[in-house]
Amino acid sequence: MNDKNNTLTVTEMIGPSKDFESIKKLDENGVEYWTARELFPMFGYATWQAFNEVIERAVLVAVSSGQKVDYHFSQSTKMVDVGSGAKRTIKDWKLDRFACYLIAQNGDSRIPQIALAQTYFAVQTRKQELYQKSTNNEKRLNLRGDVSDKNRFLFSAAKQAGVSHFGLFNDAGYKGLYGMTLNRIEQRKNIKNGELLDRAGSEELGANWFRITQTEAKLKREQIRGDLDARKTHQQVGEKVRQTIKNLGGTMPENLKPEKHIREVRKELKAAGRAGRRQLK
Repeated sequence: MNDKNNTLTVTEMIGPSKDFESIKKLDENGVEYWTARELFPMFGYATWQAFNEVIERAVLVAVSSGQKVDYHFSQSTKMVDVGSGAKRTIKDWKLDRFACYLIAQNGDSRIPQIALAQTYFAVQTRKQELYQKSTNNEKRLNLRGDVSDKNRFLFSAAKQAGVSHFGLFNDAGYKGLYGMTLNRIEQRKNIKNGELLDRAGSEELGANWFRITQTEAKLKREQIRGDLDARKTHQQVGEKVRQTIKNLGGTMPENLKPEKHIREVRKELKAAGRAGRRQLK
């Protein structure tokens, strides 16, 4: 800090993002961490005691928010030279990125380095949120494309099995998986007719993908023939998938909230330059 005008130099202004990452360490498992002793002068604190008080406040915040403190803050000690060959033990902390964020948020924002660190973490958090959102949307778009493809294979197998009433065949699978007809599912979710899969999130799409692929395989493997037997098979497979979800303690698909239409997801990804590896047809 410049003592004459109490402002940051250009080097100091870019420092927190650059220096923070440069002092990062990796443990034996490849997990990143920082040590408080290296961190505290970078955050503008003149004494260890003052900085340690900030860490303890951050720990209390973590506890009050239900975090497992040991995952983020780990106390340690190390030996340091004090001159003439003598050594003494000093306290230190091993901190993960979330702990560093909490420390910055609980620091004195009147200290320029703390204010800058708070801005840095806010920007990094927002970047991570946008990245995660984009990644989840891309996953959903790709999965929706896979479900669309697998549905075509299923109806081809159903046709070979002699199915002529495809609406009833389709409904049988939904009855098994959701415990109700497609029309009732869409009413329950308050979505338009024909929008179920286009408004389904990744979890719901995954359940339907499994229902579809396993029904196709069973129709072919057991050489099932006729409308009634094919519908029975589709419903049975749906029921098996539903039971698996229940056994795992998952949310029943009819209780999963609808998400924005897949075409809106595609638009967002295209705008972000991340169209996904698959395009829904």
